[in-house]
Amino acid sequence: MIQKPKGTLDFIGREGYIYNYLYNYTMNFMHSYNYEFIKIPTFESTELFYRGVGETTDVVNKETYDFIDKGNRNMTLRPEFTAGVVRSYIENKLYVDQIKKLYYFGSAFRYERPQSGRLREFTQMGVEVFGIKNAYLDAEVISLAYRFLSGLGITNLKVVINTLGDTESRLNYNKVIKEYLEKDRDNLCDICKERLDKNPLRILDCKYDGERDYIKNAPKTIDYLNEESKNYYEEVKHALEILDIPFEEDPTLVRGLDYYSHTVFEIKSDLEFLGKANTLCAGGRYDNLVKTLGGPETPGVGFAAGIERIITILNELEIYIPEEKLDVFIMNLDNSGFAFQILDDLRNSGYSCEIDYTGKSMKNMWKLVDKYNPSYVLIIGEDEVKSDYITVKDNTTKEETKVKTSELMDYLDMNL
Repeated sequence: MIQKPKGTLDFIGREGYIYNYLYNYTMNFMHSYNYEFIKIPTFESTELFYRGVGETTDVVNKETYDFIDKGNRNMTLRPEFTAGVVRSYIENKLYVDQIKKLYYFGSAFRYERPQSGRLREFTQMGVEVFGIKNAYLDAEVISLAYRFLSGLGITNLKVVINTLGDTESRLNYNKVIKEYLEKDRDNLCDICKERLDKNPLRILDCKYDGERDYIKNAPKTIDYLNEESKNYYEEVKHALEILDIPFEEDPTLVRGLDYYSHTVFEIKSDLEFLGKANTLCAGGRYDNLVKTLGGPETPGVGFAAGIERIITILNELEIYIPEEKLDVFIMNLDNSGFAFQILDDLRNSGYSCEIDYTGKSMKNMWKLVDKYNPSYVLIIGEDEVKSDYITVKDNTTKEETKVKTSELMDYLDMNL
């Protein structure tokens, strides 16, 4: 028997319904913030991710799905969205607008060891905002992520923030952290030994070395900020306070991708069943990425959230998700085709409908009614066809009403 690939999921039943609900929830939520939907290709040139995400990151170094297409081009399944969105932003000259607010929802791929909260194909939703560097915009993005999650009924949320400062501040800090970590080079994992020469900041984010006391006690980014970066960080915190977003500062937070500058943040949950996979969304500011990928100098800020982890929480906490109730179920007791004509008319008028195709007994049809739980049941037999009326049963009150066929739409319009 052929099975699904390791590290992937099928969404069926309740999970499928929740997935679709989250897609629609995202679309409606983003509309309230005036964000525009963007869809980008599932695969892109491999070079995009090496230049954008950074070749010293685990994502590009070890986790990408790379392949050579029939045109002998190096391609990669997207491991994240930001680089692809920036590529689209540049290619389509979206920078003609002073500010561009975009959101996405789709699959990403990373070849890593599957475990709780980590998949090889996973779904991300997120936002990217281009064109303006403003502390209040950073706060908007953080508050949007926080309210997106809390709006689903998820509690125990913790916003954690830090700053990496501007390019000057980051270069100063890189020099300091490299000198500090050099003394401990022999104790670093093999990957971090390479990072020490290329991008020492990434060592603080290592899944292994990052947990050691020596690394946790390393110099902090905030102590090496220039005056401009300090002021910007204070403005972000002030804006979050205005928006009444609770947050904690974590000077060790650096994020795992190379393109971040200034504000970085994560939103976590301390729910026990999540274990270490408790980060629900993360992001920050990246003011150099557009230029790095060949576009004009353009500031940017954004975040990404994992949909599968959100689904896990909604299921574990048994958070109520409103169901799309079936409007009508048709019990077809006649063979003339009249019931199928009614079915088609109702669907074309926007009602959600189902009919029995099996020719089962009336008793078994009532079992289907119990399964679908429609608002109304239409009973159509020979008598109904001859008399040109339909027996309509309210599935909540159990009351039955005889309705002329020509008046059925009006009756349902008034009662649904």
